[in-house]
Amino acid sequence: MAKLSSDIEIRRKGLSILFKELGEADAIRFLSQITYEKRDYLKLQDELFKGMTVEEIYRRAQTYLKKKNNKMKNLLMLLLAGLLIFIPLSGCTEGGPGTITAFCGAASKPAMEETAKAFAGKTGTMVYLNFGGSGTMLSQMKMSKSGDLYIPGSPDYMRKAGKDGVIDPNTVKILSYLVPAILVQEGNPKNIQTLSDLARPGIRVGIGDPGSVCVGLYAYAILEHNDLVNEVHKARSIVTHAESCSKTASLVALKAVDAILGWRVFSVWHPDTIDVVYLKPEQIPRLSYIPGAISTFTKDRKSAQKFLDFLTSPEGQEIFAKRGYIATESEARKFAPNAEIGGEYKLPKTYQPLVK
Repeated sequence: MAKLSSDIEIRRKGLSILFKELGEADAIRFLSQITYEKRDYLKLQDELFKGMTVEEIYRRAQTYLKKKNNKMKNLLMLLLAGLLIFIPLSGCTEGGPGTITAFCGAASKPAMEETAKAFAGKTGTMVYLNFGGSGTMLSQMKMSKSGDLYIPGSPDYMRKAGKDGVIDPNTVKILSYLVPAILVQEGNPKNIQTLSDLARPGIRVGIGDPGSVCVGLYAYAILEHNDLVNEVHKARSIVTHAESCSKTASLVALKAVDAILGWRVFSVWHPDTIDVVYLKPEQIPRLSYIPGAISTFTKDRKSAQKFLDFLTSPEGQEIFAKRGYIATESEARKFAPNAEIGGEYKLPKTYQPLVK
């Protein structure tokens, strides 16, 4: 019997098939849309794969595929690849001795990966990092009743975590600030210069899912603040919702869309493929920040506090700055002096997804 591949190898193979069949741009769009419907994919995953390992899922799929023609094989493999992407790798959510786990909004990914490595080198404590939409991460923590730290991409989700009893509100710290902006393909080939250009005919725009991704919530708030919700809806310019900050950034980096409403820092993540078009100060209703707090589920509060302290220490802040994040409120206010910072924005009751 052939040796089963590891979880990581299976995920790599799935992605390889996906990108081969659809191409890079359409593959990214597929991944952004696969969880678009408002359903609990964690519950669906449990129902479909209860008691099964990733290897068992892959083996059953391979057995089934042998009975199908090539066209059906390709389709099923694409769907399998998509499902595997959303199955957490074993070991990523539970630590052993000398380990803690942080559930993070993807807006902090580059800095968090580097700070976790630096912290492990200094203390010997490993930090497992789970990334995704801030709302998705919060749901995972509540369902699994696990995790030592919650680090969403905006204060909106930290407030929700506090109301749900997931974090200790007395431990909340601000790690860095985020400024919204329009991000376009390198060279700005569609000559997008203003926010209203996003409603121009023929412009393809991507945003994070406003229902579960902090940057998507801010994007919708910006459109609403500037009376552009109906305009972009009529123009049908919003073509996709992404389920995390990193996937929102990838939409424009891989030229799946012409522009996104995202965080200014995305251009630092992809300096060779993304350019920034700054919003006018009065067009920005709120500036955001990345908060961190200790979870009420933590089993190692001492280590969690040490890591949170490290994130706000000069060494941790230097890493955030190196990755393009803004360290102080005064620096963030240069982009929008009169904007609110923090607070909580709720989607209107009349909210309808903008994807055409």
